Amino acid sequence: MTESPERAFVRPGKLLLFIFLGLLVYLAAVVMWMPAGWLWARVSPMISLPPQVSVQQVSGRLWQGAARLSVGRRPVRVTWLLSPPDFGELGLPLAVSIESSRSRVAGDVFLSWPLAARIDARGTIHVPEFADEIRASGGAMLEGDVVIDRLQVSLTDAGLQSARGLGRWPGGNVTWPMGDQMQNATFPPMQGTLSDLRNGVSLVISEQDTSDPAADASVTLDGMMEIRVYRRMIDLAGQAWSSAAAPGDVVFRVRQPLVSGGGR
Repeated sequence: MTESPERAFVRPGKLLLFIFLGLLVYLAAVVMWMPAGWLWARVSPMISLPPQVSVQQVSGRLWQGAARLSVGRRPVRVTWLLSPPDFGELGLPLAVSIESSRSRVAGDVFLSWPLAARIDARGTIHVPEFADEIRASGGAMLEGDVVIDRLQVSLTDAGLQSARGLGRWPGGNVTWPMGDQMQNATFPPMQGTLSDLRNGVSLVISEQDTSDPAADASVTLDGMMEIRVYRRMIDLAGQAWSSAAAPGDVVFRVRQPLVSGGGR
């Protein structure tokens, strides 16, 4: 009877496998425990932020951390938490939250290869917190909070691919500039619906639980913005208007580039 030769426990193939697995564990540990502030200090010179945005402090780890920002002299806190990579979709999921003193938006972000992102967010915006910006732009001031029930955005390196969402406002007092004076009215609960257009996105403002628009705004991919206000909005504000106009008639329309150089 012949004896089978004994095989060495550590063979070259098994040794290479152990080395490869060890390297994977080491790299995962480096990524998980890499200080986020250390990384930001090295990449920040290569990132161009808008002039009104500055990063004050970055803390935590790359895997889970926080950043304190100044946005238009308003303190904003951003936190994130990475999840394990999705090798099937070649992507990286992470949870992100953005908070100011009285507003908060949080959601899930999925970064995928190459240069694409999907965002699914929800939150609450305290409108009076942004009074200075609203007054400077000549917009209407709402009291209370706007609740974002859902916001779904898809982006690629070519730009915005889709945007859908729903927001609600419980109603209340609204003030807006009219010449040298301020007007005000009490509005019922309103909602805003964000949806895709063939060449852009549209936001429709209507009374809650109705589909009849009181106002709408659209932004096309060439940078043009169009705003329309319907007679229905005038009625909701309790303002006088010609009885010849139907509730669905457009009483105000403006079309202009969203940014300088947009459109033709």
